[in-house]
Amino acid sequence: MTKPSDGQELFLRRMRRHRLTVRIARVLILVLFLLLWEITASTGIIDSFIFSSPSRIALCFREMVLDRSIFLHIGVTLYETIASFLLVTASSILAAILLWCSLRLSEILEPYLVVLNSLPKSALAPLLIVWLGATPTTIIVAGMSVAVFGSIMNLYTSFITVDREKIKLIYTLHGNRRHALLKVVLPGSIPAVISNMKVNIGLCLVGVVIGEFLAARNGLGYLIIYSSQVFKMDWLIMSIFLLCIMAMALYAVIGTVEKIYNRRY
Repeated sequence: MTKPSDGQELFLRRMRRHRLTVRIARVLILVLFLLLWEITASTGIIDSFIFSSPSRIALCFREMVLDRSIFLHIGVTLYETIASFLLVTASSILAAILLWCSLRLSEILEPYLVVLNSLPKSALAPLLIVWLGATPTTIIVAGMSVAVFGSIMNLYTSFITVDREKIKLIYTLHGNRRHALLKVVLPGSIPAVISNMKVNIGLCLVGVVIGEFLAARNGLGYLIIYSSQVFKMDWLIMSIFLLCIMAMALYAVIGTVEKIYNRRY
């Protein structure tokens, strides 16, 4: 292995310094925000009953950890989000393949997909409860409804914009449409699939929380709506923080998958 030149070493040091600066700045912003929040709540500048405070939220979280109730709510929301995300990913890929295989079908269904994707998904949740009942299945379907139609449209667009010269080469070599799909379209659309997954994981979490608002007895969404009704603001803000952490963790997992793929290919 050749030794990096002085210019390369300088560039690498600058990049490492830049990444370190960004990380420190992110941590400082969070720490300053929490410190300012705690000071203003403890001095009475803001009403701690309405806005709570970091110390009260930490104490609330500790109590729910000790009685293990918080693990039930986190586990339920996490399970429903992952289930809806996996179903969205699988169904959107299959639907995009069907649309790619049939131009006539794609032209027929396109306006319906646009309308369904534009429809406010919160409007579907009460209807899903009537159809499916107040069950975890309803919440998973609600999570799917937020992401699936946009995902189908994005993947189909990716499928039809792959390198046409490669598809012509497949046909020139006496291949068929199945060969073009498996050898060109799907491999060439993997970056788009991963990009859709990064978006869908957050959308599925949003849909699951909407479903839990209306049809759950467990989960962070249920905890938010219940705590707002009984004015337990510590529970409410703690649940929002936990949702933020969950969203960041799930996004980081998809980001790790993307890095592994980019490193290999």
